[in-house]
Amino acid sequence: MFNPSQQDVRRFFCETYRKSQAREILTPLEAIASDWIRLHPEYDETLHDAEEALQANYSVDQGQTNPFLHLSMHLSISEQISVDQPRGVKAAFQTLANKYNSEHEAHHQIMECLGEMIWNSQRTGLPPDGQAYIEALQQRCR
Repeated sequence: MFNPSQQDVRRFFCETYRKSQAREILTPLEAIASDWIRLHPEYDETLHDAEEALQANYSVDQGQTNPFLHLSMHLSISEQISVDQPRGVKAAFQTLANKYNSEHEAHHQIMECLGEMIWNSQRTGLPPDGQAYIEALQQRCR
């Protein structure tokens, strides 16, 4: 199982941004990440300076969005959709994309449910509940 550190994740996104800006060849994962980076130009300044990004602290208490968490969740959701795991996430994505007329907004709707599932897992100490995640997605599809 791949378990990158916070620093690894930040370096990955900063390097992907750099390579994309330089029009260098990207790996398949970098290409997907680059697409999401392009849809979030508000993160360009952060991704431009890898050394500063490695030191940054994104505090929820201060109302700061963590761009690396946000982009990582987009990548996770993209992978979930591509393999339909948990089963039903692909159909929910398609329904939400149609409902909001936006694949990006569909991702953000899914992201809310994914974040809630992760938060509940951390809070309870239990494994993530894929069924509850799918049920939350289905609620948003209505």
